[in-house]
Amino acid sequence: MTIFPRADRYLLAITLIWGSTFSVTKVALTDLPPLMLQGMRFSLAALMVGIYTWRDIKATTPGSLKSGLILGLLLGLGFTFQTVGLVHTTASKAGFLTGTMVVFTPLLQLLIERRMPSFGNTAGVLIVGIGLYIFTSPAGGDFNLGDFLVLLCAVAFAFYIVYLDVFTKAEFRREIVFYQFVVTAAVAFAIGPFLEYGAPEFTIDAMGAVLYLAFFASTVAIFVQSKYQRETTPTRAAIIFTMEPVFAALIAFFALRETMGVVEATGAAVMVAGLLFSELYGLRGKRASDKSA
Repeated sequence: MTIFPRADRYLLAITLIWGSTFSVTKVALTDLPPLMLQGMRFSLAALMVGIYTWRDIKATTPGSLKSGLILGLLLGLGFTFQTVGLVHTTASKAGFLTGTMVVFTPLLQLLIERRMPSFGNTAGVLIVGIGLYIFTSPAGGDFNLGDFLVLLCAVAFAFYIVYLDVFTKAEFRREIVFYQFVVTAAVAFAIGPFLEYGAPEFTIDAMGAVLYLAFFASTVAIFVQSKYQRETTPTRAAIIFTMEPVFAALIAFFALRETMGVVEATGAAVMVAGLLFSELYGLRGKRASDKSA
């Protein structure tokens, strides 16, 4: 028996990929507006998934189409709220507010699925939340428009995690990933012209970043999430996903020579402790159940 089940290991791996996107996105945003980057990224990802799942798309059922459209809308809104919100607030506050999805997810899991999170998951949420607060060290100040938009992003991502569990728990159909990407790209292209100005520059660095984000951070990562999250719980998945800023800081240290202070390191350690507590407590319960059987 392993500490981390297969699904949790896969979700942790894609969280590592998502952590790398902060450094990669910095390169792309030098030449491309944020929502145009989002639209290009998910359009290319949709093309990749479409080629791979063409037979599944032709055999689409009304249920899988509905699931893909709903999930795509939640995903698209989440990315859009986060991107636009960052224009009006600080990165540290945005990081903390996005991370509050770990708090919203168990509440939505209870309301939507009528499923009570375990004690280990609930305690893990609290520990990770404390660690995330320490790690991002948000500055004080008034609650502005940007904060509100990023908070909406966290709610959208929490809804996405729970509804992904709802729609894929019984069966995972690959074409729903295609529909998610199409809608996410459409949301960006529909809103972008009203919020962004200036001509983009399609440089080699920007196009390389788009390819990386489309293939690894979108196609591979969300495909894996859609397939394997159903083998765990939404709350456990949300806890794992809060490791993203930790991975982002580590990758930035090696790739961009950015350093992590004592406060950030302490917050990262607390977040890891929360993740391990959630996993180890679940393993403890399984062992106790096995002994009583």
